[in-house]
Amino acid sequence: MDAINWSDLSFGYMKTDANVRTHYSNGQWSTPEVETSEFLNIHMAATCLHYGQEAFEGMKAFRGKDNKIRVFRMRENALRLQRSCQGIMMAELPVELFEACIFKVIKENERFVPPYESGASLYIRPLLFGTSAQVGVKPAEEYTFLVFVTPVGPYFKEGFKPTPMAIMREYDRAAPLGTGTYKVGGNYAASMQSGVKAAKLGYSAVVYLDAKEKKYIDECGPANFFGIKDNTYITPKSPSILPSITNKSLIQLAEDMGMKVERRPVPVEELATFEEAGACGTAAVISPILRIDDLDAEKSYKFCKDGTPGPISKKLYDKLRAIQYGDEPDVHGWVTIVE
Repeated sequence: MDAINWSDLSFGYMKTDANVRTHYSNGQWSTPEVETSEFLNIHMAATCLHYGQEAFEGMKAFRGKDNKIRVFRMRENALRLQRSCQGIMMAELPVELFEACIFKVIKENERFVPPYESGASLYIRPLLFGTSAQVGVKPAEEYTFLVFVTPVGPYFKEGFKPTPMAIMREYDRAAPLGTGTYKVGGNYAASMQSGVKAAKLGYSAVVYLDAKEKKYIDECGPANFFGIKDNTYITPKSPSILPSITNKSLIQLAEDMGMKVERRPVPVEELATFEEAGACGTAAVISPILRIDDLDAEKSYKFCKDGTPGPISKKLYDKLRAIQYGDEPDVHGWVTIVE
């Protein structure tokens, strides 16, 4: 393997040593197997290709100062994948099997876990999809679950630096009673048109409004939204938002810091009252928002004085990363050490 420049990694795919797979048929999951091929051999009539029976997760492993590898909130990812499976009628993967596959894939690719303080981490991508050959819309009878890993740098090139985002009312990410609360590929396909348009206009992401009334903040493309004012952490409540594990963690940390927390509908006009705002998710942890331009209303909401992240966002970001790397006590039991 060529030497990896850990501090210069982008957020993208790199070939690693192995992936781990297990298959479901006749009501049972097979024993996980290590596979070195990066490719899949699936039937052309597989339900994942025709009817979108596919769900995935995103999680990370970190190497600490003590050289130990830590996985962040693995069980939460296993449970969220089960919810996605329920939502699109796929066979559920048991939590214990999910965790066994994660441990196995990390051990097989241990040399790709970036060193401490390189700014990089090992991104873990669990994926579950329908494989049985069918024509006709109904759940598959056979499934494959696989996990691959890749070392990654920051999701946004800018790292922990405020970026501008835009509200675009002509696009919806997900419908209120649709698949927005599940981590399925279709939600991301639905966000590409607006995402590409936003990037061309110089924005890092789109801030979506609720699909029903276009009155409330929903999500920031690939991440949850939060705003801060009067020592309160405020994040939208909506029937079409993916429950972010990072957001859940930040809510707990905000409470630990003595802040109030509100999870409720957030009207667009309320943006004018926030002292800080950010997008949060596994990939970026927190991406502070410089400003949100409401392109239709020709309004702009600014959050960062002189272009630097707000003090509370910075404190939350530093605290969460310190727990992930083992630099601060894990009082909530979020971290699993890979033995």
